[in-house]
Amino acid sequence: MSIRPILIHPDPRLKKVTAPVASIDDDLRRLADDMLETMYDAPGIGLAAPQVAVMRRVIVMDCQKDSEATPEPMVLINPEIVWTSETTSVYDEGCLSIPEQYAEVTRPAEVEVAWLGLDGKPQRARFDGLWATCVQHEIDHLDGKLFIDYLGPLKRQMITRKMQKLKREMARG
Repeated sequence: MSIRPILIHPDPRLKKVTAPVASIDDDLRRLADDMLETMYDAPGIGLAAPQVAVMRRVIVMDCQKDSEATPEPMVLINPEIVWTSETTSVYDEGCLSIPEQYAEVTRPAEVEVAWLGLDGKPQRARFDGLWATCVQHEIDHLDGKLFIDYLGPLKRQMITRKMQKLKREMARG
């Protein structure tokens, strides 16, 4: 396993729609392991493959925030939201590709998601709370959408300018 570099917004790859995974092989399992290690190291609760420059429909997440609890890592291949609640919730979202920036985003409070596991078997689950927000946020990444796309244009531009400045500072070392 290795920690992969996380793309920082604005990067055109973060705005692209990703390709479905055609087959589950050792390379994909290695990608999933690397993504989990990268997410935990960041530290974050979710990570999508395009954030590590892999344009495939793979996300990882673990919303178990209690340090005393057992981690609950999940790998979702070709995830698809198949149901959303009419009830919504608001979370102060952040993103590993938009470091140190947070904004309130309204999303469905509950979602049902279908995906393939690393064993290739179809899976389905209903998520609520932070898990629901996280899975929707990560699936958005697979469709080239960032949490700032839910914000008004002024707030979005302000955050984008901050990220451009951060990238310039990072490039200078």
